Amino acid sequence: MTKKDTLFYKIIKPLLAFLVYFLVRPKIVGKENIPKEGPVVFAGNHTKWLDPIMLCAIVKKRQVHFLAKIELFKGPISIITRGMGAIPVNRKIHDKKALQTSITLLKEGLCIGVFPEGTINRTKNLIMPFKIGAVKMSKEANAILTPFVITGKYHLFRKKIKIEFLKPLKIEDDLELSNQKLMKVIKDKIRKEQKNDS
Repeated sequence: MTKKDTLFYKIIKPLLAFLVYFLVRPKIVGKENIPKEGPVVFAGNHTKWLDPIMLCAIVKKRQVHFLAKIELFKGPISIITRGMGAIPVNRKIHDKKALQTSITLLKEGLCIGVFPEGTINRTKNLIMPFKIGAVKMSKEANAILTPFVITGKYHLFRKKIKIEFLKPLKIEDDLELSNQKLMKVIKDKIRKEQKNDS
């Protein structure tokens, strides 16, 4: 944890970690690909609202600042959203403010969590098209881009959910190409996991 971590996050993280490991019991692969320091963008597929909680619990000693839809910054729930250090993003527009806030935090050596699909995937497709924000902020802040893949389902006490951190992805000058590579890496891993389970 750093001095820039929010107090609420510092307090609640141990509880989140306990609940995730005790109740959900995720299988974790690729821990060696989680940078212990320096700016990093974690980018992966989005399966359930529990995904960011699981990621926060697994990434030790670092706060992950997630991009979250602006609707979560209204009403009582905003206390939790702001306390967790989330970054508001308006999904109805190309939100330059959210992107710039993320880049600023990265340049300060912090962690950003992004679900490039933009929302939970409720379609029958393996993944939905990725927005370019993850690769763009990684490039501009010279941050490590670490893809992650979530497969399986959340079940209490049954070890049915798996998260794998993949090797860092090199960001090219062609951001569209890098975004396509990010999509392919994650899609191929999901397909492989589903094939192994069948």
